[in-house]
Amino acid sequence: MKLIFCLLLFILPGNLFCQNNISRTDSIRNSLLYQKRNYPSSQYRDVYKNFMQDFYGPGHLINNKMVACDNLKKELNSTAIFDGPDFEPTGFKGNFYRVNLRLIAYGKIPYETFLNAFVESVQSIVPPEPSFWMNTWEEIDNVIRDMNWHFSNEENDRIYLKEQFEKEDFVVHHSESYNENVNFHYRIISKENFQKIILPFLENKKLRKKD
Repeated sequence: MKLIFCLLLFILPGNLFCQNNISRTDSIRNSLLYQKRNYPSSQYRDVYKNFMQDFYGPGHLINNKMVACDNLKKELNSTAIFDGPDFEPTGFKGNFYRVNLRLIAYGKIPYETFLNAFVESVQSIVPPEPSFWMNTWEEIDNVIRDMNWHFSNEENDRIYLKEQFEKEDFVVHHSESYNENVNFHYRIISKENFQKIILPFLENKKLRKKD
């Protein structure tokens, strides 16, 4: 299974299980390049959200499993097309994974197993200190600047993020551009739960849409 996992992650950001020897800056750069290649409609705030999720998960706690269950069922029932990868790591450390709801819809992972992994992951989050995250994002933003990357609406996004940082509210929503062009329906699951609970279901199984 480990060999399969390494092969699957070969094209993903380079900080993970099979590539442990690259520098922190290179890991950040690889994550940025991955997002640009796979989500070209991303704006500055979408790039920020990717890295924020690496430290904060979905950015909110789940106090009621039934609410999480209802929201998941509604999204599954209202979605006909599931774009995006089966899974991908967040940010440059891969503390969490975005796991595609397609895996439930196509019967590859049992619904209750997926839900439990998601809820457990979110409930166990210990968010970093605000100062730590602000320093981390400054480091990431410096890499963006060094790469000479620019985004439409970047100035407004930077102003918005500055206001959020002043309030120590680090959660943001995707840009309109991203939402219009990306149909990736997922839930955030911790790396530990992904490896322990989700990954075993992904070995030697074919996706087949449920009737």
